[in-house]
Amino acid sequence: MRVGTAESTVDAAGMRAQNSSLLLNMIWREQQLSRAEIARRTELSPSTVSAIVADLEQCGLVRNIGAGVSRGGRRPTLIGFCDDAFSIIGVELGATHVTAVLTDLRGRVRTHRHSTQAVRDDPKGTLQKVRDLVQECLDAERVPRRSVVGMGVAVPSPVHPSAPGKLSPLIVPAWRDYDLQEWLKSAFGMPVFVDNDANLGALSECYWGAGIGGEDLTYIKLGTGIGSGFIIHGDVYRGSGGTAGEIGHIAVDPSGPQCVCGLRGCLVTLIGTAALMERARELMGPRGRRTLTVRELVEGARAGEPAARQIIDSLGHYLGIAVAGLLNLLNPAIVVLGGEISSVGDLLLDPLRASVRKRALSTSMAETRIVTSALGARAIAVGAATLVLQAALRDRSLFTLQHVRKTA
Repeated sequence: MRVGTAESTVDAAGMRAQNSSLLLNMIWREQQLSRAEIARRTELSPSTVSAIVADLEQCGLVRNIGAGVSRGGRRPTLIGFCDDAFSIIGVELGATHVTAVLTDLRGRVRTHRHSTQAVRDDPKGTLQKVRDLVQECLDAERVPRRSVVGMGVAVPSPVHPSAPGKLSPLIVPAWRDYDLQEWLKSAFGMPVFVDNDANLGALSECYWGAGIGGEDLTYIKLGTGIGSGFIIHGDVYRGSGGTAGEIGHIAVDPSGPQCVCGLRGCLVTLIGTAALMERARELMGPRGRRTLTVRELVEGARAGEPAARQIIDSLGHYLGIAVAGLLNLLNPAIVVLGGEISSVGDLLLDPLRASVRKRALSTSMAETRIVTSALGARAIAVGAATLVLQAALRDRSLFTLQHVRKTA
């Protein structure tokens, strides 16, 4: 009899938590709703809705925002979501930089910090850089750590679900003995979520960019490495071992250069930043003999410089080979290109689309839009913060934990 009572208690608690998350998501999505409308949509009793709303008010997540429009009776009181109730930290570890942002609960960046850093080769220095930049963000907005829901971190490596803090020794061997998640948890005393950078670029586009309409999408990050992230039915698809989306290691030229992964002719060896800069040195004469930046390559292409245009055309050609296969396999509604090089816009999209048309099924091509990201340089760091937001909207206890800290 006691076991049955305990099980009933657990079931009731689980149902309350589920209903609480359901209402929280609904109010966050709609931004303002009346209790009556919530009850109508969820089919929960008015008393249950009122109790949950009162709990959410106590946590600071929602508040009364005034009277709504009457539908024949008393004007309803609207409940609004408090976007600034808590903050979230998002961090992007690029191959050669660290970006940190502090956002509200609507993905808006309150402040950010950016610094060059040899992330691939210097884990100790990178962790200290993250600590410094994150603290600068908190200090700039005078946000105490107890008011932060958690930290999301985007990494240039596949992330295995069973050990998210351990980066791939094949991709970033210098990180072999480091657990990024545990180090940051210890340093900041808050929940830390880690995922691949392209996955979080995709999540950012899903919530705030090209995929905001709810369509399936693929995000391709063009940088030192080449990665892709997939949003399928509103969620990141990671694969069984977290390696879904390693588009940079699709072999597009069997006789191409040897890749760090051991394969030959991988996409990254042909269109990764190092490959593009090497091609620039070959084609751009005296200017190419000094160290160029991606920004200078972009500026040259925009200015009509023949060598820069040739490099971008080649990038579009090889990327199109991989994207055509992607369209035939997954047929996403949208393919979004991110990374600094994508800012050339149509100069890249035109040869890319031409390459795809030669290789993809016409029906796949017709159903997919290929665009460049409009979210800017902080997109992946914001995606890292969005990972925390997504987790908290699904698990109210993350907000409750912060509320306990705030009132302790």
